[in-house]
Amino acid sequence: MSFFQKSFTLVPQPRGSYLITPHVVKSLPELSSYKVGLLNLFIQHTSCALSMNENWDDDVRADMSDTLDRIVPEDKTGKGLYRHDAEGSDDMPAHVKAALIGASVTIPIKDGKLATGTWQGIWLLEFRDGKHTRKVVATIQGEKR
Repeated sequence: MSFFQKSFTLVPQPRGSYLITPHVVKSLPELSSYKVGLLNLFIQHTSCALSMNENWDDDVRADMSDTLDRIVPEDKTGKGLYRHDAEGSDDMPAHVKAALIGASVTIPIKDGKLATGTWQGIWLLEFRDGKHTRKVVATIQGEKR
């Protein structure tokens, strides 16, 4: 059993849902040396999330962002919907959405590649309006080839 860990940075994005699978694979050439294992990705932030979801239709990502905005609305009118508002009206809703979706995903590795389903991809869900630099810790556990 072998362990490997490294960090990488994602391209800063405004609020939305983004397919990042190609960036993850490019950032982790070490994947190819594993016969079988697990890749855990952990985002080191509290106002964004990682998820596994649809990788083909961009409308799914747009609908996901819109749906989360309806579930956890921003208090743009200043009515006091949230106590925590010192960092802007988008900050507290971002924390709630991050708690609902989660900070990590774990993906099986098979024969040096991610063993995702046909329509699955890794998403970054960015919940803040501004572009923020996001750092991911990748941990691989498995049996090398």
